[in-house]
Amino acid sequence: MSNIAGKAYAMNVITPLRWYTAWITKLTFWIAAKRPSTTLGLQTLSLIHYARWVVIRSDQFPRVSEKQPREELKYNYMMFFSNFNGSWDQYVDSFSSAIPAGLNMFWVLNIKYPRSVPMLPFHRYITSNQIWTDHYYNAYPMAASNDVKAAQRVGNGLLGFIDDTKNSSPDDFQRKYNELLLTLQHDVSRMGPNPIVSLSAWAVEKRLRDEHQTAGAQTHG
Repeated sequence: MSNIAGKAYAMNVITPLRWYTAWITKLTFWIAAKRPSTTLGLQTLSLIHYARWVVIRSDQFPRVSEKQPREELKYNYMMFFSNFNGSWDQYVDSFSSAIPAGLNMFWVLNIKYPRSVPMLPFHRYITSNQIWTDHYYNAYPMAASNDVKAAQRVGNGLLGFIDDTKNSSPDDFQRKYNELLLTLQHDVSRMGPNPIVSLSAWAVEKRLRDEHQTAGAQTHG
């Protein structure tokens, strides 16, 4: 699946906005930026690498060259980009649970938005407007966001340990080394593929992957 690179999943969702509601949505983003509490729930979700919303006016879409005719688009569009660890269902469910009011505030003016709760209509809305990722690069494919944070803590801990033990006696060195191991014991682990959440989830992901590969083969055939 081109949406997946190791443990990370790239989601791109494009939803239409009427021209007059696009300005209201931009004002909503500005207010949210001034009030961090709006998206505070996202900070509790360690599976998220980042999430970003952008409003694009109908006249802002680029052209490959000056010879390409300008597109006559009826709507403005809101683009949502996010990278995360775990499955699509885990992410959408977690997102909906963490900031349901925030999602409604950001998307409420988008055409046919059903609101974030109940989840099934919200799932259908995201699925209908999700754009497939043609190419997705991940520098650390077998590392989740928590793995990267843990590696940073281990690296910083080791550098501090080196400076702190330059002139230590053997006994003092051993004591500080044991303290370091206790401090970093939860951050030292082996990276690898995600475990299967459930056989049913694995079956759904495999079916979607096979369908996408089949569609790609038919397109290039």
